[in-house]
Amino acid sequence: MAPIGHAAPSTPHHAQVAQASQSRAIGGNGSSSSGRGEALLVAEVVLLLLVGRVLGEVMQRFGQPALMGNLLAGLVLGPSLFSLIWPEAQKFIFPSDPAQKGMIDGLSQIGILMLLLLTGMETDIKLVSRMKGAAVAISLSGIAVPFACGFLLGQVLPDALLPHMAGGRLVPSLFLGTALSISSIKIVAMVVREMNFTRRNLGQIIISTAIMEDTIGWVIIAITFGIAGAGQVDALDLAKTVGGVALFLLFCFTLGRWLVFSIIRWVNDNFRSEFPVITAILVIMGAMALITQLLGVRTVLGAFMAGVLIGQSPILTDHIQQQLRGLISAFFMPIFFGLSGLAADLTILKNGTLALLTVGLVVIASIGKFAGAFVGSAIGGLKWRERVALGCAMNARGSTEVIVASIGLSMGALTQNLYTMIVTMAMLTTMAMPPMLRRALKGLPMDETEKKRVERERLDENGFVPNLERLLLAVDDSAVGRVAARLAGLLAGGQGMPVTILKLDKDMRRPDERETRHAQRTDEPDGEKDSAQKPPSVAESVSQSAEEQRHDAVTREVKEGAKASAEKVKEDKAEADPEKVHLTTREPVDSAAAVVRDEARKGYDLLFIGMEESHDRSGNIASGIAELAFGFDGPLALFSSAGDKIAPRLSPRTHILLPVNGSPVSRRAAEITFALARPTGARVSALFVSQSDGHSRTRSREEGVLKDMVELAERYDVRLTTLISKRSGPAEAILREARNGYGMIVMGVNSRAGEGLFFGNTAAAVFREWTNPLLLVASGA
Repeated sequence: MAPIGHAAPSTPHHAQVAQASQSRAIGGNGSSSSGRGEALLVAEVVLLLLVGRVLGEVMQRFGQPALMGNLLAGLVLGPSLFSLIWPEAQKFIFPSDPAQKGMIDGLSQIGILMLLLLTGMETDIKLVSRMKGAAVAISLSGIAVPFACGFLLGQVLPDALLPHMAGGRLVPSLFLGTALSISSIKIVAMVVREMNFTRRNLGQIIISTAIMEDTIGWVIIAITFGIAGAGQVDALDLAKTVGGVALFLLFCFTLGRWLVFSIIRWVNDNFRSEFPVITAILVIMGAMALITQLLGVRTVLGAFMAGVLIGQSPILTDHIQQQLRGLISAFFMPIFFGLSGLAADLTILKNGTLALLTVGLVVIASIGKFAGAFVGSAIGGLKWRERVALGCAMNARGSTEVIVASIGLSMGALTQNLYTMIVTMAMLTTMAMPPMLRRALKGLPMDETEKKRVERERLDENGFVPNLERLLLAVDDSAVGRVAARLAGLLAGGQGMPVTILKLDKDMRRPDERETRHAQRTDEPDGEKDSAQKPPSVAESVSQSAEEQRHDAVTREVKEGAKASAEKVKEDKAEADPEKVHLTTREPVDSAAAVVRDEARKGYDLLFIGMEESHDRSGNIASGIAELAFGFDGPLALFSSAGDKIAPRLSPRTHILLPVNGSPVSRRAAEITFALARPTGARVSALFVSQSDGHSRTRSREEGVLKDMVELAERYDVRLTTLISKRSGPAEAILREARNGYGMIVMGVNSRAGEGLFFGNTAAAVFREWTNPLLLVASGA
């Protein structure tokens, strides 16, 4: 028998027995036949989720970030506490067996990538571009000073705290400098949002600075990984690493943006299974993570940049973001931070020397970060109290610090003791930041310019137009259709909304003509036809080629309207520049109503319809338009003009009548009116259609509604006149005022139940009597 602690000599018999044992232990799907490993994995995950959630709730009640509860859960379940109280149970649930650890570590590694994906998605590039002056100075100084402190500290720490690496102290010093220099955008944003400072100048500078520091930090980490892989600083290897990172970032912010947007849009529009966009997002993240791994800078930079690009996609709805955020926050975050806490052993702080070194690390990290942010704030021209607030805000390390330390430990760049010290520093600085920042922000004054901008952003947050993300335009090639196309372009251009144009025949009841045109199109070598064979349930349509779009009158109107609107928005320095409107033009082959119904599932926020003969002489909506509207479950805009000649384009000479009554759909119509009037200079008169004689108790409500209209008009920089009608029927009041030289009416209406599309008696009366342009904004069919 071999002595205890020594392996028995290997023999063919032993190898056969071992192989047979392994075969029995492993099932065909990679799971153990006994199920013990899977059971332990489930137990580990359940404990981390449960304890992390409970401690997270406790931390939140004390004004601390909930994710600190996840980190504390790992400390409680690890050698710091659970192992002291019941060591046998702790080792049983969290064994040191490499195979068992590999299972939970695999989830943790995916968790790192998912966390960085979410961090990137929450990175507001437009905010950084608006605040780039002060934010650049603060972020550069806020990184340089603490990085230098951390690097120098790594040069003087005792040898026992540092790993033995080929490059000596270089790589640990780089990791230490990086760990001390970056801030946690999640923690910073949480406190700023809690203090209602998200829209304040200082709040936006704080958040944009944290975003820039986070981004620069991950680039530094990527370069550090490259150096760590080589084990030393080699000029050629360093140049390759830096060059690779630079090329990758250049790709991301040029071709990468278009590529990611195109992939998400194509998947959203063509896949019919559940949650295809989420699958696309995860694949994009994995692909970009693999690219940076091949560049020698690990997967973290790729995952973070994937999140940044995905977050800028105009197709990405809040619903999809919430789904991803829920999965990451509820599952991956507790596992990753829990395991990070498990890897730390606070019992080492019983050693007086290590405890003093940890205190010194916390002091150096805090002073270095505060000093760097304070100096950068002074360079950026901030006032004394604002500098103090910046210094306090940037001192939270939180999740970012723990991720860096965990990667450093896994790479062997940090020892177990140094890792524990860094995690302790991250916890203490993160927990100290919220009360310090709350105190620093409390009572900061706000000047008039800032008040005006904050009020504008408050209106936008709950507004209809600012939250539109995608527009579906159904028009024919008539004069009415072209004006509707231009109006849709004006609406989309200021928001950078993607627009899909469904170009319809004037008579939608003639499928034979559509089939003939389709046959002609398929014979053309340059025609762009959908290559995929669609199932019978999918309504078929044909996409226009880029060359056809250039010569198409309807598409040209949308482009011109979008360009005029975007140029007007760019003149306003308080607003971020809108993205270029992405246009897709399709011609139905199947019935137009079926095509609208099929397109609607792709996620549009507004259906805009403009066709000749939209209603009959009695004011009844045409059946073809009703069929289009019934296929779309959402807000509807219907443009019509019954006169012999269409009115000219909107201009400063155009006077728009906007009837209002205080209803939500009336307010939507007002937002659309002001969005159309801003780039064209058109004048607007808001008419409160009153049922009183002007002396009843409803007067205050009328004035309140018109005051809201004035605020909206100021937000869009539109000339507005307010009017209150005398006692009369709504239709009579609207038509009487409209005959005083108005060129267009915009009304908010509600769809009424019935077989046809009916917007109420007032809308029907206006349809009958008014022959000039009319735009109805409806709540939905």
